[in-house]
Amino acid sequence: MKQDFFIENRKGLYRKISERSLVIMFSGHAPVRTNDENYPFFADRNYTYLVGVEQEDSVFMAEVFGNGEVEESLYILPSDLLLERWNGKRFTKEEAEEKSGIKNIFVNTGFMKRLEEKLIAMEFDCVYMDFGKLSPKEEDRESYRLARWIRKHYPYVHIKNLNVLVRELRTYKKPEEIQAIRMAEQVTKEGIEAMMRASKPGMYEYQYKAEFDYALAQRGILTPGFPSIISAGKNNFCIHYYSYRGQAAEGDLILNDVGSGWDLEINDVSRAFPCSGKFTEKQRLLYECAYRTSEHMFDILKPGIPMKDVDLTARKYNYEQLKEIGLCKSYDDIGTYMWHGGAHHIGLDVHDPVGYNLVTAPGMVFCVDIGIYCEEWGIGFRIEDNCLITENGCENLSSMIPRKAEDIEAFMGAR
Repeated sequence: MKQDFFIENRKGLYRKISERSLVIMFSGHAPVRTNDENYPFFADRNYTYLVGVEQEDSVFMAEVFGNGEVEESLYILPSDLLLERWNGKRFTKEEAEEKSGIKNIFVNTGFMKRLEEKLIAMEFDCVYMDFGKLSPKEEDRESYRLARWIRKHYPYVHIKNLNVLVRELRTYKKPEEIQAIRMAEQVTKEGIEAMMRASKPGMYEYQYKAEFDYALAQRGILTPGFPSIISAGKNNFCIHYYSYRGQAAEGDLILNDVGSGWDLEINDVSRAFPCSGKFTEKQRLLYECAYRTSEHMFDILKPGIPMKDVDLTARKYNYEQLKEIGLCKSYDDIGTYMWHGGAHHIGLDVHDPVGYNLVTAPGMVFCVDIGIYCEEWGIGFRIEDNCLITENGCENLSSMIPRKAEDIEAFMGAR
């Protein structure tokens, strides 16, 4: 993404911020894995959406005065030739400005002094920070620790949550985001087709994963957009399966729930294909139910549909398919075969945090994920595609990845 993308994202945020406020965002820090080894650094996604300078221990601060007047500053790690020799080059001030469009770049050791000056002078009534958590068990990040410090020393300052405001912005993808997702779809296609091309009875799940990872690496993507789910046979009944130790047998379906990244954006696609290249009669029967349900959803999705109804509509339609083949007797049975929802948004995160109580609108990108898990028949799989809501309908962004049963068999039969 170019700097205009981040500049426009920040402008969108400032329109939601009350005047006489500070905005503070942290890039984060790589957690310790063991002893003196850290996990690879991965910048906070809300910070990245606004700033783009993906370097740990960076702090962004905006002074919002109102009437469009904003003073922005970014605090980054100082140059350190010795540490850079060990850990790699750091952003220079010029590089940080070029990436973010922020002109005031300082060393991060000066952040607290600048913040104290602003709070002591009582120039600002509010401080906005990101307090997003999925669980209270999550470790407190910098925003939580700084909030406690501000409340203790400057109790007259109001602390407000930035998270919901950034969620609203991230809900609607800009053209450059959609283009990046399209590129990610192409790379994911190569990875899935590589697995299909190599597939054979006796192949281990980690070998399928190696095929996918290799296809991505050959196109410059060194890490998938999220941990790949690749399983065979009975392992398909674990929805989030990461063992990769199973061995595919004749008659198994290979389930893959995978995605590449491209220029910050991530896609999420699920495909199921027969290990040997040919569906069994029962596999094809269930696969066609899921496929018809997916096709139905892409036929009807358009602006103006409550997001809560997307899953419900898919479940009801899939129920009719399963009833027709004699698997379901009443709608109460659908939970036996559909174990999860399938309409999460994608973007900078594979489960992109978005606004609440949404109605579909142009620019939204979310998954249409139809899963069927029939333990009685030993068949479990899902078909998951990425839906872009357009002005008048929708587009299946991952439609080029083989998804019809006959297309999968034709592709694998041509190996």
